[in-house]
Amino acid sequence: MAKITYIEHNGTARTVEVPKGASLMQGAVGNQVPGIDAICGGQCSCATCHVYVDDAWRKRVGPPGPVEAEMLEFVMDPRPESRLACQIKIGDELDGLVVRTPESQQ
Repeated sequence: MAKITYIEHNGTARTVEVPKGASLMQGAVGNQVPGIDAICGGQCSCATCHVYVDDAWRKRVGPPGPVEAEMLEFVMDPRPESRLACQIKIGDELDGLVVRTPESQQ
């Protein structure tokens, strides 16, 4: 298990345990973290699991792949640290990861 901190747009932080091999989105949904809609269920086809990866973690998380980068063109308020939580797999190297949710997934 890895401890992941999700920070809502209003500043409320929630640290949860996410199993290794699960996606960041699955960890949010399984722990009822607000701000991650995950309408497509992790298929990288809706961009409703948009998060901002904390600057200290961006290098470890890595850049988005080509399909994810395309989907990120449709999110509200995209930033360099934008990622889709369904595309981030949890491993030992991400224990302690901090992400923020946008104000809206629409």
